Amino acid sequence: MKKNVVALMGDQAVAEAMRQIEPDVVAAYPITPQTEIVMGFSQFVADGRVKTEMIPVESEHSAMSACVGSAASGARTMTATCANGLALMWEVVYIAASTRLPIVMPVVNRALSGPINIHCDHSDSMGARDSGWIQLYSESAQEAYENTIVAVRIAEHKKILLPVMVCQDGFITSHAVEGVEIFPDAEVKKFIGEYKPDRSLLDVERPLTYGPLDLQDYYFEHKRQQAEAMRNALEIIPEILAEFNKTFGRSHDLLEEYKMKDADTAIVVLSSTAGTAKDVVDKLRVSGMKVGLLKPIFFRPFPKERIIKALSHLKAVAILDRSDSFGAEGGPLFTEIKSALYEVKNSPLIVDYIFGLGGRDIFPEDIEKVYRDLENIKSSGKINSPLNYLGVRD
Repeated sequence: MKKNVVALMGDQAVAEAMRQIEPDVVAAYPITPQTEIVMGFSQFVADGRVKTEMIPVESEHSAMSACVGSAASGARTMTATCANGLALMWEVVYIAASTRLPIVMPVVNRALSGPINIHCDHSDSMGARDSGWIQLYSESAQEAYENTIVAVRIAEHKKILLPVMVCQDGFITSHAVEGVEIFPDAEVKKFIGEYKPDRSLLDVERPLTYGPLDLQDYYFEHKRQQAEAMRNALEIIPEILAEFNKTFGRSHDLLEEYKMKDADTAIVVLSSTAGTAKDVVDKLRVSGMKVGLLKPIFFRPFPKERIIKALSHLKAVAILDRSDSFGAEGGPLFTEIKSALYEVKNSPLIVDYIFGLGGRDIFPEDIEKVYRDLENIKSSGKINSPLNYLGVRD
């Protein structure tokens, strides 16, 4: 079968996925660099290509509030946002997860203010990492497109029922044009299926309440249920990915290992920077350095056992964080992975590099420097500085 490859920006690719999903309701507010997602999708609505109820609202807080009402009524619901928009909907982001509503939200990663910045880092989604949302990170426009489709199945699975963020890097992939293979509409529709919620606010035969006052009597139990849903997700997501891979000829997984099997040292990094790092790995391999790359795709739920398996044989590991965790011993990805490796005997030496805040470019030579730092750590058996800032002026 001839592939349908189209030149699209990452935002346009996500809008195409949303067109194929054809959610019942999309409530959204535009914010750079996410605007092209809802702008493109609203054009599909205006042209009659989808039957979605498009709700333009006055703020991102209102967008997520409308999504909560829509999803609670039993409608397949989506929105999209980034940065300050995600921060403004903070209260309702937690409510959406706590009420177990399978909302899918593309997030175009952008630095949080202040000072005001519209370019990429991961401070927005990382700030929401404990909100109860599943989080996927996309390296390319193609991955953003495919992750949006698979996110619907994950969110709506009966043993999960959690909202999902599908992240991609602002401007770097959201506004860069690349060839994206668009799957046939019918195959996407068949894969996601029809959403049939067990309960609905509109079901007058079986009335229920969403968001009641929940004090000492039951709040703790409901939080525990959320935790169990995340554990369920870690077991069920591989099954959904396997079906996706079989249907569309792909190889999606919880993470991607690049030349890791015989590596002595490796970098761990999310999203678009992984693509640059792969080129550096290829270059250094030619010179005889046994280096590798690990790209987590799911950050929530955190695939601890898979990450341990991928990293435990190494001598030294560098984590590249595109967000800082002020007052902590490193960025969010670093602290999670260091904690996971704590119980591993003879675990690798691990070091953190904060990079790319506010859209600061990271170049191949920066990544090569990290690999050479790892070689020195491997040789000496010592870490001089566990927390480093890569590409920042002194």
